[in-house]
Amino acid sequence: MAHNRVLQWSTMARTWWLFDAQHQCAFRSASMLIKYLQGKHKPIYHPLSDVGDHVVVINTADVAMREDYWRKFKYFHHTRYPGGFSVTSAWRLHELDPTKVLHKAIYSRLPGNLLRPNMMRRLHLYPNENVPTEILANVSDQIQQIQPIPKRLDQYTEEELASFPKVFDWPEDHVRDPGQTKRKR
Repeated sequence: MAHNRVLQWSTMARTWWLFDAQHQCAFRSASMLIKYLQGKHKPIYHPLSDVGDHVVVINTADVAMREDYWRKFKYFHHTRYPGGFSVTSAWRLHELDPTKVLHKAIYSRLPGNLLRPNMMRRLHLYPNENVPTEILANVSDQIQQIQPIPKRLDQYTEEELASFPKVFDWPEDHVRDPGQTKRKR
């Protein structure tokens, strides 16, 4: 009998999730994170019930956007007063507040009902890895990144570089002269 009660408590409990947004697309990350904020990953999910979890997002200052969205994507804001309309590009908004781009991406994808403010309160955004210890003490699980981050060339060891398959080997007597790359007519 006690076993069923523990299962029910663990199902109803709010889990704290950690997500690293470094080099991740803000829009694709937002679509994934709202599932945890709404509780869609739980078997007891219902659109009218507030069963979502807390999500802690680190490294929002290093979030990515595809193509030239940093330059072309615009955020609109209106204060509802005359002359209160403003347009801000994504790079400028990110420069002013490194957490705002991901915040707006998540906010715009959440359903526009009365549960939205509660879900946004459970979202904790940090521009870097400096998270308060009282927040990190609650984190119990991690959300996997969407896009794998490839290693840079300087992060490989000499053994890994030597064992990497080569298409061909340069001849010993090969000399590459930058002046030869330009054709003379």
